[in-house]
Order: sequence, then C-alpha cells, then structure tokens
Amino acid sequence: MGWLRHQKHALTAALGRLRAQPVSTLLTALAMGVAISLPAVLYLGLGNLGQVAGNLPAQPEISLFLDTRAADAQRAAIAARLKQPDIAEARFVPRDEALAALSAAQGLADISAGLTQNPLPDAWVVRPQATSRESLTRVADELGKLPGVAETHLDSLWADRLQAALAIGRAGVWLLASLFAIALIAISGNAIRAQVLARRDEILVSRLIGATDRYIRRPFLYLGALQGLLGGLAAIGVLAIAGAILRAPVERLAALYGSTFHLLAPTPVEIGAVLALTAAFGWIGAWLSVTRALQQVEAAR
Repeated sequence: MGWLRHQKHALTAALGRLRAQPVSTLLTALAMGVAISLPAVLYLGLGNLGQVAGNLPAQPEISLFLDTRAADAQRAAIAARLKQPDIAEARFVPRDEALAALSAAQGLADISAGLTQNPLPDAWVVRPQATSRESLTRVADELGKLPGVAETHLDSLWADRLQAALAIGRAGVWLLASLFAIALIAISGNAIRAQVLARRDEILVSRLIGATDRYIRRPFLYLGALQGLLGGLAAIGVLAIAGAILRAPVERLAALYGSTFHLLAPTPVEIGAVLALTAAFGWIGAWLSVTRALQQVEAAR
C-alpha cells in the first residue's frame, strides 16, 4: 500500500506540473507528435500500397496474343502446347469477349460504335506451374516462339517489382522510426532536464531529509511518460487530419480507374502501439535526463 501511495503521489505531482505549464506542455506534445507522425504516415502509406498489391493476382500469368492471320492448325498446336504438364491453367479469351470486357471495365459502352472491325486479337491467359522469375521468363519466351503467337506479356511482373519496392520502403520506415525515436527521447529529455534544474533547490532539500534518487526521480519519470502519451495523441490527431484531407481525392482517383479502393485508417492495435511507444520513449528520455541532472546536482554540492 505504501508503494501504491508513492506512485499515486508521483503521478499527481506530474499531472500538476503539466497543468502548471500548459503552453510548454502543448508545444512539447506538438513537437513529439509531429516527429512521430512522419514515420506513422509512411507506415500507413505502405499499408495502403500493400492493400493495392494484395488485390493483384496471387499467381503470375502469361498472356498470349494470337496473330489475327494465324491458321487453324497453328491455333490447334498452341492449344495442344498449353495442355502440357508445365502449364497449370490456360484460358482462351475470344476477341469479342475481350472487347466486351474492355468496354465494361472502362465504362465505354459504345467503344466499338466507330469501329468497322474488332481490333483486339484472340488471346490465351496462361498460368504456369513454376512461379520463379527465371522459369516464368523461360516459359514466356518458349510460348512466344510458337507459330501463330504475335506477342507475349508476362503479367504480375510489375507486381513483383512493387513488392520488392514495398520491402525497401518497410526497411526505410523502420530506419526512420528509429531515428525519430531518438529524437523523441531527446525532446523529452530536454524538457525534463529543464524541470529538474528549475527544482534544484527542492531536490537538495529532499536529499537532506533522506530522499533517495528513486523517490526524487519518480515524478519526473511519470512526467516524461505523460508528455510522450500526449505526443502520441498529437500524432494520432495529425494522422486523422491528414486522412480526412486525403480521403475524398483518393477515392475520386480510384473511382476514375473503376476501383473501390479507400484509405485504410490505423487500427486500434496500431493506435495503442503508437501511444505505448511514445510513452515509453518519454519515460526513457526522462530517466536519462534526470539521472544525468541528479549527478550534476550532487557534483555541485
């Protein structure tokens, strides 16, 4: 019970110090919030790009566009080749079906109104058994050499590149988050150090009557954690404002491409993680600053 009373007293003292300096508290929280919001925005941006990548076909596909002058024997040979064991699935797409799908996808019902003939070729959509880039390239090159094939296109290759770019982006976000974590610790430490130096005489008197460093340090640790928590709330506010500003333009752009994509908001777990991390960084900064300041006070006695 005594330990709990000490914790309650330290927390009450920290809250009192925050209320006594509202302007300084607000500026410190805003500085911490802006610092943590940048890696948080990048993290959410990567999450939204990951959502786009997740809607892509899970298996790479090869599109074979047939020559409009291909003979029936050549077409039959292509169909026979696509039944071999190295092909997992092959789907024939007639030119009329392709034109109808294109018209529906782009919202242009009268796309063929001014055309005298269908300009699209017949095509095969092929999914090979192998998924490695080397195997896919080999199969695509082999199918492209078949008589009657005008062109081949390896689908989802750009998606692989997107995934590789996302991996680099995630590494960059963690690196940036680490740097800003150091900045948060520094911001909290400087704010707490000013508090300690302003109460230097009070600390000296407390030591004279037998107060330990742990007892003296405790209110400042709570103060640092509360400042970090306020900084986390400020970062969440920045994210909410940015999301509200960007939501409508992003949805409008997605609608122009016939997509229902919308921005993902941070989940409760992610919000809790941000608040917990900022409070922890504030506590660490306070501990480092108070420990250093107490050593300086002791040396000056």
